[in-house]
Amino acid sequence: MRAEAQAHVNQIQAALALLRRSLDWDRALRRLDELNARVEDPTLWNDAKAAQDVMRERRRLDESIGATRAIESELSDTVELIEMAEAEGDEEMANDGTAALAALAERAEKDKVVALLSGEADTNDTYVEINSGAGGTESQDWAGMLLRMYTRWAERRGLKVELVDYHAGEQAGIKSATLLIKGENAYGYAKTESGVHRLVRISPYDSAARRHTSFSSVWVYPVIDDNIDIEINESELRIDTYRASGAGGQHINTTDSAVRITHLPTGIVVQCQNQRSQHKNKAEAYNQLRARLYERELAEREAVADAQNATKTDIGWGHQIRSYVLQPYQLVKDLRTGVTSTAPSDVLDGALDSFMAAALSQRVTGETVQVEDVD
Repeated sequence: MRAEAQAHVNQIQAALALLRRSLDWDRALRRLDELNARVEDPTLWNDAKAAQDVMRERRRLDESIGATRAIESELSDTVELIEMAEAEGDEEMANDGTAALAALAERAEKDKVVALLSGEADTNDTYVEINSGAGGTESQDWAGMLLRMYTRWAERRGLKVELVDYHAGEQAGIKSATLLIKGENAYGYAKTESGVHRLVRISPYDSAARRHTSFSSVWVYPVIDDNIDIEINESELRIDTYRASGAGGQHINTTDSAVRITHLPTGIVVQCQNQRSQHKNKAEAYNQLRARLYERELAEREAVADAQNATKTDIGWGHQIRSYVLQPYQLVKDLRTGVTSTAPSDVLDGALDSFMAAALSQRVTGETVQVEDVD
């Protein structure tokens, strides 16, 4: 088989292997049989909520298993077609088969990413919190660029974005901000973005046009619903109110409607100022706190807290998960997976899917790579 076709075959087979591994194939087949049996039980709908959960799990498993089997079948048929075409010297048929493999490889990669979203909260909406590091205007401007990047990423995926909290920088950018991103699998896709992000560029704020390195942290945690019980002792909370302000001095309230809640045992701080009502801001901040505590529990259970918890490390050199270099050359490099892009402008405009997919795959395989940071 020609090299191009074989490369597609290898890519598809790797995706299939990861699909099967992420599903825990034999267990998934047994579980689907169990769910199918439950669906046939007429008493299932006596509890509507439980029935909906069963139907949702059954649909996701059935779709994932069906997609994997379909790719396997198409791969076998297409390889057989190409081998027959090559044996008969039919160049046109061989070319058509290679093109079909390329399309199948693309589909397999998409299905692989969807299958990787099997975490307990992956289907949930998500909060994305961004904080500037040390460095004043430089880091605050960089944090503002990250805020736009995640907003654009969500918009490109058709997700809804709300600005929950915003603290403007002194001259440019932001000190911190929190986005609420709503849509299917929002947390599952975004969760691997937690960590320190590093920017290297010629500073627009330096009259000597010197190269500067800036750091900002990103923290991603899922929105949780009422079915997940997170106990919070009110006596362990400190609640502060303050006057809200918006970007550029806009939307400044004349009352102390913004709310900040500190969870004293863990030191977790959440805040909200997007509503005019202090009561609504408090309710949203409380939801954020529940989400943060739940994510903390998930991280402990998944034994990946140190890798994902941006707030447990300094926002500076040695802790970054990704570097974005704008000068003297153009490169974005993920320091966990080795994935790179030579089009930083596209990445900063929300083209993050390749980075997210690689990080999700790494979580399933457990494979690590030695990656050197860029200068």
